[in-house]
Amino acid sequence: MYYKIIQDEAMLRSFIDWLPDLEEGEAYYVSLLARNKYSDVIKSDKQQLKRFTSKKGDLYYKILQLECPLGAYTQKGNPIPQEALALYITPNPRSLYDAMFTGLTALAKCIQHQQRDTNPHQEIMSEIQKSKSRSCFIDFDFDYKAEGFATQLQSQIYEYTGPAAKVQFIETRGGFHVLIDPSTIEEQFSKSWFNNIRQLPHVDQTGDLLIPTPGCTQGGFVPFML
Repeated sequence: MYYKIIQDEAMLRSFIDWLPDLEEGEAYYVSLLARNKYSDVIKSDKQQLKRFTSKKGDLYYKILQLECPLGAYTQKGNPIPQEALALYITPNPRSLYDAMFTGLTALAKCIQHQQRDTNPHQEIMSEIQKSKSRSCFIDFDFDYKAEGFATQLQSQIYEYTGPAAKVQFIETRGGFHVLIDPSTIEEQFSKSWFNNIRQLPHVDQTGDLLIPTPGCTQGGFVPFML
């Protein structure tokens, strides 16, 4: 028996195809977490199990490599159940060059304060996560699901961005992520669209966020692109 990370191969491959092509010095950041809101066996939320960077062409196979034998992921020696797992990704590319600079600073501070138990790999990975390269998308996380809400949400979004805007809706376990390409907003909405959407009901977070990966596990649910 193995952990099953990829739940819908076609959806995952479609999502990867949709992601922006990377430029020099860029990568995607991916994180596999165990979350206690998905399983009461987990005692602390958002335990980092694996995190890595990937080029677009390698992403599918790197995710596939996460599918190790059941029980290989543990928390304080106890096996983590399948239903606790969730795979996240940054849809905005990360700058590896910027992360090198900020990583050197972070490591220098660890040396200055004699933090001898510091894990340099984890320090650098954290800097990569924070080092956005380009704002390909502004992400709005709607923490709400009800019958008819998806249709209503799509209508409201395009009302504020204009019908020509490039918008991707992703349904997740608890709601929806709405990823909007800011370069495609119609001129008449350019000064108002962000604040108008941010003030809609059920907006939880906005900006450059990690999102559940379409086609992969999220606490027993499979996120998908609408």
